[in-house]
Amino acid sequence: MLDDVLKPIHGGPDGGPEPLYDFSTNANALGPNPVILEYLEAKDPSRYPDPLYRNLRQMLAEAHGVTMEQVAVGTGSSELIHRLARWNYLRGPILLLKPTFSEYARAARALDLPLWEAETPEDFLRLLPRSSLAFLCVPNNPTGEVYPFLEEAAERAGGALVLDLAYYPLLEGPPPLPQEAWLLFGPNKAHGLTGLRAGYLVAPLDLTYFQHLAPSWPVSVYGEALLEGQLDPRAQAWLEESKRELQRLRRLLAQGLRGLGLEVRESPANFLLVRVGRATEVARALRKGGIRVRDATSFGLGEWLRLSAQREEAIQALLQALKEVLARVH
Repeated sequence: MLDDVLKPIHGGPDGGPEPLYDFSTNANALGPNPVILEYLEAKDPSRYPDPLYRNLRQMLAEAHGVTMEQVAVGTGSSELIHRLARWNYLRGPILLLKPTFSEYARAARALDLPLWEAETPEDFLRLLPRSSLAFLCVPNNPTGEVYPFLEEAAERAGGALVLDLAYYPLLEGPPPLPQEAWLLFGPNKAHGLTGLRAGYLVAPLDLTYFQHLAPSWPVSVYGEALLEGQLDPRAQAWLEESKRELQRLRRLLAQGLRGLGLEVRESPANFLLVRVGRATEVARALRKGGIRVRDATSFGLGEWLRLSAQREEAIQALLQALKEVLARVH
């Protein structure tokens, strides 16, 4: 069915009752960032934002050392991904490296565009010169890998190489980013504000035409508040402090899972993968007990769950529930 092919598969709401603990979303579990909440409170929802977002784009441009014309804003990373697919229409194949964020393939399939899904980094680099639009997630979702070939990929790219930086601000040691790449930012996850849908794209060329591919006013005044507030040095200081705590919690979670005898792939961001066997069955059993996790089957990883770093109370509840579920399932 076309609906099954195109439907989004992400963490977060699943149509059921709210869980006691939610490990399925990789948003900062220590948020929301209180500095950005100040920006939200200062906004007036009775007015339209500037349809061209000139002040906002100028602020973002100055932060990244580019011109305003090199910045486009949108309704979060997913909307910008789909807009990139429309911008790419009839230009050539879209390339991604599996397993990765499902929205890249979904955007291509929605427009019936050629889609190349590389199985290895070697295949990705080989196909890159013949693609017109390529995506890499830094770090990758769900594996947490930070690919060491970003500079080489930027040099080989035949078209636009888009680096999706949704979790980049949460990395322990963020790598340098190639100047030739297109940079996609979705700061709501890092700042614990996933209900705010706003993101932006920075490119090594003029994005005026790309910006006009969006409908009128794609970003609300509250989205403006997120994108403005995340530049505030106080917001950045909060993020750095929370990042250290998230890394501690991620290590604590990994240690507890290994204590259950499970294989863990720990990432340098705020999430990890754990091998549990029949992932879908385990995820459903945990959900019945009030704990939501991300079944990685949709990524092609049918034995794995993706889990985000949560507070200690949640981690202990998950470990106890998982121990009981695995005893039944296995």
